[in-house]
Amino acid sequence: MIKTIIAAKSDNNVIGKDNDLVWHMPADLKFFKNKTRGKLVIMGRKTFASIGNKPLPGRPTIIITRNPTFEANGCWVVDDIGKAFAIAAAEGQEEVYILGGAQIYEKTIGLADKMFITEIKSTFDGDAFFPEIDANKWLEVAREEFEPDEKNKYPYAFVEYRRRG
Repeated sequence: MIKTIIAAKSDNNVIGKDNDLVWHMPADLKFFKNKTRGKLVIMGRKTFASIGNKPLPGRPTIIITRNPTFEANGCWVVDDIGKAFAIAAAEGQEEVYILGGAQIYEKTIGLADKMFITEIKSTFDGDAFFPEIDANKWLEVAREEFEPDEKNKYPYAFVEYRRRG
């Protein structure tokens, strides 16, 4: 099973503030939707709360939380990433997407096979950060650069990484 991280991060690795995004980039939202549609997704409880406490349409959802009484209609709830991967494998998933947040990215960057990172070419104040991408462990295999436009305020790039080795 391929484990894929998908995230949008700023030049200073910010991914959010106060459990929300700090930018509005419709191109990134479309990219995210196209990549994850029909795929099983894994996220932390705070990320789940930030998207409205409901699963994303067309995406079976696993939530990771340390809260043993947490429940979410239509979702699996587990207390560790290994259990999440076991469910995905038992469901016959060829690829699973890891949606964050910061703690989940930190725990899975050493386990993932692939990453789709939207680089927002600006710096932001935030309280949630993406881990550093170690060039000794990750190889950039594709990059598409874009300039700002009427809908997307900042320059950005869609970047694909594969684990080295």
